[in-house]
Amino acid sequence: MPGLVAFGRRWAIGSDDFVLPGAFELFVRLVWWVGILAVYAVHKGQFSCPGGGLLHSYLLVLLILLASIICVLSAVVYISMQGTISNPGPRKSLPKLLYIRLVLCLPEFFWAVLGAVWVSDSSVHCEKTVINVIIGTVIASWVIIIFTVIGVVIVFDPLGGKKTFYLTDSLNRNLESSQSGQLLYNVKNTATRVWEKRIRLLCCCIVQDDDHRVAFTSIAELFRTYFSDTDLVPSDIAAGLILLHQEQDKMENCPKEPEEVLCHSPSSLVTDDLDVELENAAHYMLFAAAAYGWPYYIYTSPFTALCKLSGDCCGNRPTDSDITGSDRHNFHFGSILKITGLQYRDFIHISFHNKIYEIPFFVALDHRKEAIVVAVRGTLSFEDILTDLSADCEDLTLEDVLENGFVHKGITQAANYIYRKLINDGILNQAFTTAPEYRLVIVGHSLGGGTASILAVMLRNSFPTLRCYAFSPPGGLLRLSMPNMEDLKRRIVRIVANCNRPKYQILLRGCWYEVFGGDPDDFPTELDGRNQDALTQPLLAEESLMVRRSPSYSALEDESHLNSPPQYPHLYLPGKIIHIVEESSSKRLCSSDIKYTARWSNERVFSSILISPKMVTDHMPDVVLKALNSLSQEPGSCISCQTRECNTNLVQP
Repeated sequence: MPGLVAFGRRWAIGSDDFVLPGAFELFVRLVWWVGILAVYAVHKGQFSCPGGGLLHSYLLVLLILLASIICVLSAVVYISMQGTISNPGPRKSLPKLLYIRLVLCLPEFFWAVLGAVWVSDSSVHCEKTVINVIIGTVIASWVIIIFTVIGVVIVFDPLGGKKTFYLTDSLNRNLESSQSGQLLYNVKNTATRVWEKRIRLLCCCIVQDDDHRVAFTSIAELFRTYFSDTDLVPSDIAAGLILLHQEQDKMENCPKEPEEVLCHSPSSLVTDDLDVELENAAHYMLFAAAAYGWPYYIYTSPFTALCKLSGDCCGNRPTDSDITGSDRHNFHFGSILKITGLQYRDFIHISFHNKIYEIPFFVALDHRKEAIVVAVRGTLSFEDILTDLSADCEDLTLEDVLENGFVHKGITQAANYIYRKLINDGILNQAFTTAPEYRLVIVGHSLGGGTASILAVMLRNSFPTLRCYAFSPPGGLLRLSMPNMEDLKRRIVRIVANCNRPKYQILLRGCWYEVFGGDPDDFPTELDGRNQDALTQPLLAEESLMVRRSPSYSALEDESHLNSPPQYPHLYLPGKIIHIVEESSSKRLCSSDIKYTARWSNERVFSSILISPKMVTDHMPDVVLKALNSLSQEPGSCISCQTRECNTNLVQP
């Protein structure tokens, strides 16, 4: 729902977010009150010890104070349970109850201080049980106060005052356009600065230079633009993701049309072609995984990796001319040797240098496949995350290969960095001098997969026979591009705005579903029963969650907007795409008996972000490698059609 407005500002919490934390505190307070009442009843009339008079008054006032807080909390929980996410009307009295609860914090704080003073007084000689109860009471009071302060800090919205002011004045039709423009400009500037400070805080552990500062500003602008047109709180987004996942599961259980695939004429060799590509992909995925170095090796072999690295790495240290960047104790290079099974002499160049837009990679000779392999590392550091988040579109034109193309800015800059190293530093010349009959193969996973794809396009003219294997690249599982993120936001707004269940029910049932499985809930919505034409118009509930018109709604409001250029151009995966799907498993979340199928797909299938509790684990390189090994050992996978010879991208749902 729209963020709660209290004390003249907006907060990053909704009026329906007090059910679960309020119920928990209510339970604690009830147990606390019953315990204090029992102590008071048992020791009534026995407060003649030194300091006992103050103790009697302390317990009596504490019982009254706790009873008052319990009553207010009960009202807060009850009111917060009313209405739906987009219908806060039944909860309009909640801010007043919160004011009362805040007022009760003052005597509670004073009483906690008084209890601490009484306990620490050496002249008090009352029964030990009573003293222990008071100590527990004081500790409980301070814990609740501290957590309350932490909660207030977490839900504090630095833009709350500005946004509330803007929302109020935007309704005033008499506001001059110059004043409105200046106000909007100030709000945007403030929002950008806030996001930039947040990013700097998250990246405080890395050295920040001019490149980082430019990236911080660019990412802050992106975040500000993305979140500026909605009035959603984090729990709304969580509820939306839960509803979207259950909706997806319901759709998967329904009969579907055959998957639309863009392809050439069918061929009898299509199945064999897929099997060959899966075998090649399983082989080259080892190189993509090896680029992660020791973190991947230790992750996949936690009990033996350190012993093997400690015993073997020191003797294989390459010369300084073969390696750039830091590799303390030679763990990275030793892990690459272990994972790939290559010898030191097979490596042409290894770079562990890592900055924003500059990611590690290595060049090695693969004698089994007679290939020169360029393996690019995926996301493993804060610098890599910043490269991922630099999701603006950038123009790319390459003679005879690509004209007026749009690419991911961060990934393109990373590809440019590796391209300059390979060409300008003569790394590829050295490799082909050593093995002139080999062909070039570029591989990578995740961020490395996206970088490998762009790098392959850049090198296509110089090396016409090159192959690229990009595993789970951006645009595949995570689909990190602004059009896809806008689409996800639109879907979240629509589904949470039109669900007729309270948020706490969505969250509780959703958590049960994600952990224990079962059938997805059939939540009633206002969309039920509406005709297809009506579905192209946003409902009033959806509009109530929008600060202003979003680019994602421009296509919903009027058909004429469909012909206008989008704010963010759509980005697609290049080349052939193999889609790997988990068909069955013995358990929901973890199982040793998992079967996979693979099929040829096309780039338009991956235009939306799919929500799943396994979306992160399925993206991990060890899971991708396991799926590829399973498929390469069991030929005969499902196949749609064959497309042109080019890069091969492998994605999982």
